[in-house]
Amino acid sequence: MTKVISIANQKGGVGKTTTCVNLAASLAAMQKKVLVIDCDPQGNATMASGVSKFGLEKSITNVLIDGLDVKEAIVKETEGDFHLIPANEDLTAAEVNLLDKFGRENFLKKAIDPIKSEYDLILIDCPPSLNILTVNALCASDSILVPLQCEYFALEGLTLLIETVDQLATAVNPKLKIEGILRTMFDNRNRLSTDVSDELKKNFGDLVYETIIPRNVRLAEAPSYGKPAMYYDKSSVGSKAYLALAAEVIEKTK
Repeated sequence: MTKVISIANQKGGVGKTTTCVNLAASLAAMQKKVLVIDCDPQGNATMASGVSKFGLEKSITNVLIDGLDVKEAIVKETEGDFHLIPANEDLTAAEVNLLDKFGRENFLKKAIDPIKSEYDLILIDCPPSLNILTVNALCASDSILVPLQCEYFALEGLTLLIETVDQLATAVNPKLKIEGILRTMFDNRNRLSTDVSDELKKNFGDLVYETIIPRNVRLAEAPSYGKPAMYYDKSSVGSKAYLALAAEVIEKTK
């Protein structure tokens, strides 16, 4: 059974796109059929997958606004061995357009429902805000994976996100839940990182993944080469961490 997971956090710079692309590549390396949907107008997941966001002929914007068959927007050749529905800055206009549409929160869900059975997992890279694009992603999803940098204000943002999930579950998507909380950019030399990590485990227990994503130069460098980290430097600690996360995600889907 296909699982649709949004990678979401309204706070920017916490590793959403890094997590989406590297988790997708790691799952694909474990023989899973994976589709990544870039729902961020910045198009970073598109570029990090080795696909240029410039001059796209077909993208998620065409699917949401023009009614393009989603199959026609899928890019099957990426650097991570997964499929991709790309995005670029045109998605900003789509966001505005959706605001005037009836049933605007379900456009993405209706678009991808016909192809869900073709994949084991679908990962949606969300923008760093709780806008209509993020709401579309959450309404199309079974669950949310929350990348969280271990710093003080991250806990406050997590509380807000959980409240939003509860509201959406009540209003439009009863099955929506938190898939897991992922500690990212972790520096074990930093006392604050350790304290926040301990607080997360104390308050959220099994929702917190055992895997911790460390601060890693290779993870930061890989997108500039249009590759997931495991295709840039498979021996790096960042690559190994995302492979461990993929194993956890697979275990949860059993």
